[in-house]
Amino acid sequence: MKTWTVTAALLFACTYSVEQTADTAPTASKSCDDLKMEITKKLEAKNVTAYTLDVVDKGKEGDGKVVGGCDGGTKSIVYSRGAASQAKATDEKKPQ
Repeated sequence: MKTWTVTAALLFACTYSVEQTADTAPTASKSCDDLKMEITKKLEAKNVTAYTLDVVDKGKEGDGKVVGGCDGGTKSIVYSRGAASQAKATDEKKPQ
């Protein structure tokens, strides 16, 4: 019985650490532009409007919510609500 319990605990611990590494490692090694585009696509698929995504140095995130890490973990992508509606409206009015 002890062998089964130990084996189950080891399998659980290994599986958990692999899942955790798989979730964090790929985003940290991606370029900020690529990750920002992926996050933008996900937000647009959910019909989210009036937001901004800013790339900032790690540790200088401010009030926004950190939604990703990039450039080897040296930068963070920060999501903020409401600020993009004016910027998008201004861009749409500009003649090209």
